[in-house]
Amino acid sequence: MVYFLFILGLMGLFFGGEFLVRGASSVARAYRISPMVIGLTIVGFGTSSPELLVSLNAAFQGAPAIAIGNVLGSNLANIVLILGLTALVSPVVMSLRQSWRDFAVMLGATALLWVMLLNGSLSRLEGAILFAGLIGFLAMSFLSGRVEPEADAAPVAPVWKSALMTLGGLVVLMVGARLLVDSSTQIARTFGISEAVIGLTVVAVGTSLPELATSLIAAWRKHSEIAVGNIIGSNIFNLLGILGLTVLVVPITEVEARFVAVDMPWVMGVSVLLVALAAALSGVPRWAGAVLLLIYGGYLSLMA
Repeated sequence: MVYFLFILGLMGLFFGGEFLVRGASSVARAYRISPMVIGLTIVGFGTSSPELLVSLNAAFQGAPAIAIGNVLGSNLANIVLILGLTALVSPVVMSLRQSWRDFAVMLGATALLWVMLLNGSLSRLEGAILFAGLIGFLAMSFLSGRVEPEADAAPVAPVWKSALMTLGGLVVLMVGARLLVDSSTQIARTFGISEAVIGLTVVAVGTSLPELATSLIAAWRKHSEIAVGNIIGSNIFNLLGILGLTVLVVPITEVEARFVAVDMPWVMGVSVLLVALAAALSGVPRWAGAVLLLIYGGYLSLMA
């Protein structure tokens, strides 16, 4: 039964991601919003829903380390694991000139959180500052994301149909991710794999499965803007939205020192690397995708 649920979860990820990418790109065309902005907002934030649920639940249960580790681990996986795999499917195109503000917000949000963590706690005021940053980013994205319609563009599906496809794809994606995480955890335990390794791999990557499925399908369908926007938008939402909301609800009074000394340097380092790839290579070719995967492997080996 557990293997059936595993296969069902994989199918949910595939079909959910397919509907989400198709629906989101149709919404972008209907409202003359760039696919990059749709990826940054609707797709990026939507696929971060598992991280939000995990972090809020962890905060309510008095486990702040899980709430913070979930966000930092997901951001790291988004860049080196998901972008690496996406580039292997199809080289990813990124324009630093067109997306410099989005990269700047991601780097700024990462640096801001790092500074906030230095005093060993996160207050409601700091949560409010983070969440206010998210609202500002959303407003900036939609105001600057309008594009002119293409003269020879194909007919656009009705907005209600595209919106329904986007929402339905997101729901199927979430259900598929949950089935895959739960079944994978059970399978891992039957093979005697330790809880620590399960937490570092199955559960940590599990909350990033919607981003993985969406980015892979977007790359396969030649929608690089949605794939890149999904990753950057998800990272921004994780930092500003998820931690902001979590700390607003339940302030974190004690932050483990390892987050400041170990994990934040990794997250900032790969974020800077992403910007460097956009500046130097205007994207992520297949060989760079392989390098990103090696970096993730190195991080996991240090955490084990």
